[in-house]
Amino acid sequence: MRYFFDIYTASAGILKGLAITFKTMLKPSVTVSYPSQKLKPYERYRGMLLFDAETCIGCNLCVKACPSACIALENQTNEQGKKIAKTKWYSIDFGKCNFCRLCEESCPTKAKSIWHSLDYEAVFFSRHEMVRCWQPKDPWIGTYWDPASASYKLPEGTQIPMEEEPVRR
Repeated sequence: MRYFFDIYTASAGILKGLAITFKTMLKPSVTVSYPSQKLKPYERYRGMLLFDAETCIGCNLCVKACPSACIALENQTNEQGKKIAKTKWYSIDFGKCNFCRLCEESCPTKAKSIWHSLDYEAVFFSRHEMVRCWQPKDPWIGTYWDPASASYKLPEGTQIPMEEEPVRR
C-alpha cells in the first residue's frame, strides 16, 4: 500500500509543477531583447550626472552638499582677480560618486545646472574616464583627461545629446 501512496504523491507533485509551468508558459513574456529593445527608466531614476556650465553660477553648494567629496569646481575671475558667477571648470569623480542626488537638490538655479539623466548605459574603459570635467562650451556629458595624449577627450561609446537638451527635473 505504501508503494502506491508514494506513486500517487510523486505523480501529484509532478502534475502540480507541470500545471505551474503551462500556466506561466501561456503568459506574455516580460523579458526584453536588450540591444534592440530598451526599457524606459522610471521618472526618479538616478543615471549619469550631466552638467550645464552656462547655467551654473559657481555657488559651491553642490560641492558642500556632496558627502563623497567627488565634486570640484573653480570660478572664473575678472581682470581685478575677483570671482564672478561663472565656472571656469567643474569636475565629478564617478568612481567616488554614490548618486545620492544631494548635489542636484542643493542647486539654486531654476533650470538645474547639475542633474541626473535617464542614461543607464554609462561605460568607463579606464579610471581616467571616470573623472569627468566640464568647461564652458563642453557637452553635457563632459570630457576626461587623457594622460597619453595630454589632452581632454570626449568619452567613446557614449551617446552625447548635442542638439536636444536632456530632461531636467
